[in-house]
Amino acid sequence: MTAVLNLVITLGMLIVVPLGLRLVPALPGWLPRAYAVGAVPGAVALWLHRGPVAASLSTVYAATAIGLAAYGVLRVAAPSPRGLAMLTATTSPSVAAIALVAERAGYPLFGFPIRTLSLTVAHFHFAGFAAALVVGLVCVSTSDSRQARIAALCVPSGTAVVLVGFFAGDGVQLAGAAVLTAGLWLAAFVIWRDVFPGVSDRMTRVLLGTSAAVLVPSLLLALSWALGRAAGLPHLSVEWMIATHGVANAVGFGLCAMLAWRRLLPPLSSRRTTSTEEPAWLS
Repeated sequence: MTAVLNLVITLGMLIVVPLGLRLVPALPGWLPRAYAVGAVPGAVALWLHRGPVAASLSTVYAATAIGLAAYGVLRVAAPSPRGLAMLTATTSPSVAAIALVAERAGYPLFGFPIRTLSLTVAHFHFAGFAAALVVGLVCVSTSDSRQARIAALCVPSGTAVVLVGFFAGDGVQLAGAAVLTAGLWLAAFVIWRDVFPGVSDRMTRVLLGTSAAVLVPSLLLALSWALGRAAGLPHLSVEWMIATHGVANAVGFGLCAMLAWRRLLPPLSSRRTTSTEEPAWLS
């Protein structure tokens, strides 16, 4: 199952995040390409034995992700639900990358088991980056409808609470999972109601519909797992969660969503802003 988890993380690092970054018009066109180059050593590190070489390669990725986070704070942060969602998207890979460095070094960062660090890497590429980006794009496509704005507040909040739950315990993680689920289900509803009817291209409809529909069973699995952990109830093993929830989130949601929104929105190169312009989409 380690190979499956590594494939999921590799998909996030090399494909989902670079594709998604091209959908953030406040970012310059070179940044997604630079991010993809910096992600390659991190992806290679996943398939090496833990040790100095793997840790060094993953450090290159961490530096890239932290650079993205810094740029996001400077250019993407804005006092709006849309801006919060996009800021969460641009900073989430840095959390994943820091966990990756510790995991590849075999170091139990903050006392967390190595497997927990591996799951953190996957979580913040998809439940962090992809989820936050999608709710931000839903705001863009619906002119900040009320439901879209609520979703754009819930997803970053849920992601943050899940992160706190790593330190505070299973009950806090359950609360974070519930808030995150509510936000993503609301976003899926808005997509089906407001975005999907206006899409005429068949392939785009398949990709967009799949990305929204898969959130229902995938997040039900996440909720049942978090509830089982918090309440001591029967729940799937980590291995089964990777094979079901993890793969569904990575392929059915993350990849399909990025491909769908790339077809829906103009390429970044046609929406590029200069460093002195205020990105209108953040307002």
